[in-house]
Amino acid sequence: MPITEKKILHRLYFVAGAMFLFSVAVAVKLVFIQIDGDEYRQMAEERTIRNFTIPANRGNLYSDDGSLLATSVTKYDIRFDAMTVSGKNFEKYLKPLCDNLSGMLGKPSSYYQQMFRKARANKNRYLLVARDLGYSDYIRLKNFPLFELGPYKGGIIVEQHVEREHPLGKMAERSIGYERLDGEGHALRVGLEGAYSEYLRGRNGKRLKQRIAKGQWKPISDNNEVEPQDGYDVISTIDINIQDIAHHALLAQLEKYKAEHGTVVVMETETGEVKAISNLGRTEDGKYYEKLNYAIGESHEPGSTFKLMALAVALEDKVVDTSDIVDTEKGVITYYRRRVKDTKPGGYGKISVGRAFEVSSNVGVVRTIHDHYTDHPEKFVDKLREMGLDKQLGLSIKGEGRPYIPDPRNKKQWSGIALEWMAFGYGVSLTPLQTLTFYNAIANDGEMVKPRLIKEVKEWNKTILKFDKEVINPQVCSPETVGKLRGMMKNVVLKGTGKGLYSPNFSMAGKTGTAQKNYNPKNKERLQYISTFAGYFPADAPKYSCIVVIHEPDRSVGYYGADVSGPVFKSIAHKIYTNSPQIDEVRELGDDKDETEKSYESYYARAQKRSETVPDVMGMSGMDAIPLLENLGLKVKVTGNGRVKKQSISGGKKIAADQTILLELS
Repeated sequence: MPITEKKILHRLYFVAGAMFLFSVAVAVKLVFIQIDGDEYRQMAEERTIRNFTIPANRGNLYSDDGSLLATSVTKYDIRFDAMTVSGKNFEKYLKPLCDNLSGMLGKPSSYYQQMFRKARANKNRYLLVARDLGYSDYIRLKNFPLFELGPYKGGIIVEQHVEREHPLGKMAERSIGYERLDGEGHALRVGLEGAYSEYLRGRNGKRLKQRIAKGQWKPISDNNEVEPQDGYDVISTIDINIQDIAHHALLAQLEKYKAEHGTVVVMETETGEVKAISNLGRTEDGKYYEKLNYAIGESHEPGSTFKLMALAVALEDKVVDTSDIVDTEKGVITYYRRRVKDTKPGGYGKISVGRAFEVSSNVGVVRTIHDHYTDHPEKFVDKLREMGLDKQLGLSIKGEGRPYIPDPRNKKQWSGIALEWMAFGYGVSLTPLQTLTFYNAIANDGEMVKPRLIKEVKEWNKTILKFDKEVINPQVCSPETVGKLRGMMKNVVLKGTGKGLYSPNFSMAGKTGTAQKNYNPKNKERLQYISTFAGYFPADAPKYSCIVVIHEPDRSVGYYGADVSGPVFKSIAHKIYTNSPQIDEVRELGDDKDETEKSYESYYARAQKRSETVPDVMGMSGMDAIPLLENLGLKVKVTGNGRVKKQSISGGKKIAADQTILLELS
């Protein structure tokens, strides 16, 4: 046999042998696949088919009157799989589909025709057609020509996602809060949304999707594997009208004084229901927004508002009475080389303890506490703790600041001037809401109630969980002490540091506070102030308590609590008073009604009494002027925005029936 033929045969044998070995390998692999088939099938499915989570719709968050504070809105993204549609259907339905899309989405029909043809030429299986459609638009689009044939014949891909919307916009945004995941998958829970997430969250569903390209998945069918279950609705205590009043009153004052940040809380006295809570911080460009929940989370030295707590201890221990005389000397007193000064040059001389509180005499209050507790400071501190001032309120909202009351038995906490400094609000620390809770207790005849932001959890019209009034301390101090404290707070507005806030038309009571912040004797330029006003209204039959705290107002404009925070308090009280609705009595009260009821009715009778003349509203904001005039029976027409610069009927003229007044706003 020739050598060339032998070489060819050898090559044939080699190829045949290789093919035989390959077939054996294939056979062996098939055997192994049969043995481990389930595992391979699972791997194939995991790579091509996967269950995706469908987030459940969160329940709605409502105000106390049923207005929406936060709600979940389902949005739809529509995509197109250009490869599943037959050529016949594509050509038949393309133009009518694009004509409908043009009418709905606004771009020319030719634009969509070109887009779909390009997608088909490029074998695009995930073309974006429309994003963030509402439900009605989604249903409408789903029934367009071609798309109505479904995902396989019509190529339509529907993806839904849920967005959380706040109908009130930025108002109370921080208190309403949110729940979201960080980069590591940890849940961040803020405000009411975070505190009651277990009720709002619901149960997620699942949907089976098939992988069609790298990173692209489309639903296998229109139906979900597991349907999502919506969360429960949560009814809050927030009153949107009072919230609006509080927000804008605080914002106006922050802007006027160029302050760093501020907070305001309005609480219903008897129940502890928080009717408004606003927290505004300044941005670098001087704008304000809901930055942090200062009312709940920021613990700081309260300054002179703590004098109420200090004198509550002294009055309760009966070591002093409001009529006792204290010598403020010339307005300066020294303890351990540290001076306590009054703001009035020369001091107040010899005045009563009650008067010392009314004019916020640091010397008078500090001397009173020093003289009666310097030998046994633990008695003073223990009484503060009995009142609950060293404990957190135990709010459901996370991030509550910790109160701080130093203990004379702890050498690390106590110093030679700790007692004296505590007396006028230094060396102690409380959050605004903790301070308000004590003031509210005094307004509520000594009963301290827990601040409450939620009324109930509901599923449609079925109550799942109800939150009732919760009493922290049934009697923080005796009725006698409560009466004296309330008398002093009333006098603060009548003839004390808050007399500039007095109005003969409605009553209120409270305490001013001005605390130094960032004090450094070597760098006085760093010195800032915290301006506070805490109290309640009406003075004789309290319905609401309120605290206003403003940090770091521009010192060149003003910084005292009566000037900075007091007007916010007054504005809120006045607007709630002005907007008080007519009350229909269900029954007639007899002669046995107590003094509180009489006082309460008297207050609201004044609130509802109509003036017979047109008020002068020049310079008032339109938001304030309109309800004031409408409550008097006038028909109001408005042009422009902002403050009133012109009114068609001048102030003082008699109101006629069915009269119309035109306001021109700047």
